[in-house]
Amino acid sequence: MTKSITSFIKIGLCAIVALGFLAQAQAAADPTGTWSWTTPGRNGGPDRKTTLKLKLDGEKVTGTISSPGRNNAAATDTDIKDGKMTGDEISFSVTREFNGNSMTTKYSGKVTADTIKGKIESERNGQTNSRDWEAKKDTEKK
Repeated sequence: MTKSITSFIKIGLCAIVALGFLAQAQAAADPTGTWSWTTPGRNGGPDRKTTLKLKLDGEKVTGTISSPGRNNAAATDTDIKDGKMTGDEISFSVTREFNGNSMTTKYSGKVTADTIKGKIESERNGQTNSRDWEAKKDTEKK
């Protein structure tokens, strides 16, 4: 009987330790915060900085993306949609309106403590375009 109690205690302790590691892994993959990246400007123009503000609630991700306007126009904020986080994988979409047309861009990636690396996909003229993206977490205190 003592052996079975000892075995049960060992199994219980292992389960507690495993849950602790799982909780730490989930915390390390929290996308909550401000992220940014730059892309080259068109036709040799200045780089364009995009800012992403995210909040995680369970597996649901909400937030906004701020994209620079064309021809030095002010940046525009757009809500993200369908945001979700599974483990360290994030995905969301952004739908923008241009001259009466809408375009949806899908973002996916892997989140670490200070980087999101993944793919951006959009469709134009029936063709799916895909490119890499890498955002860095803003660590400035404001």
